[in-house]
Amino acid sequence: MMNYGTIKFYDIADGPGVRVSLFVSGCRHHCKGCFNPETWDFDYGQPFTGETEQQILDGLQPGYISGLTLLGGEPFEPENQRALIGLLRKVHAAYPEKTIWCYTGYLYDVDLVPGGKVFTEVTEELLSYLDVLVDGEFVEALKDIRLQFRGSSNQRILELKKRSSGGTTTDKEK
Repeated sequence: MMNYGTIKFYDIADGPGVRVSLFVSGCRHHCKGCFNPETWDFDYGQPFTGETEQQILDGLQPGYISGLTLLGGEPFEPENQRALIGLLRKVHAAYPEKTIWCYTGYLYDVDLVPGGKVFTEVTEELLSYLDVLVDGEFVEALKDIRLQFRGSSNQRILELKKRSSGGTTTDKEK
């Protein structure tokens, strides 16, 4: 069972447009200067239930909502991956036109690949639903408030799904 800290139904800071953002609980990174350290604790917040999932699906319904953002905490902790996969299946089925963004301290090409630190039986499917992954731990010494959609300059904004050409992976920062 996964817990979550909060849900923002009208978030404009964590991806383009107006988004529904789910802040999951549980994170093993413990980055110095983290903006949300209370979510390091896997028991923080409230249980993520079917009712919670339905609130998110309902929150995504209005046409002015651009999509869903997952952050935390750490969505790619193995426990959280297994809890989030059902939500992403439903969001993708109900709202294929809405984008899904995810923030992780893990590295896409190191930790989220077969044999990687947090690779599970659902990692590849989870990644297949994401349009954009912002990866890399927050590094306080590299903090730059001028950066859009990331907190430190080491973090990458990875476009995992190009809606116009289907499924290519690019790193916008290179």
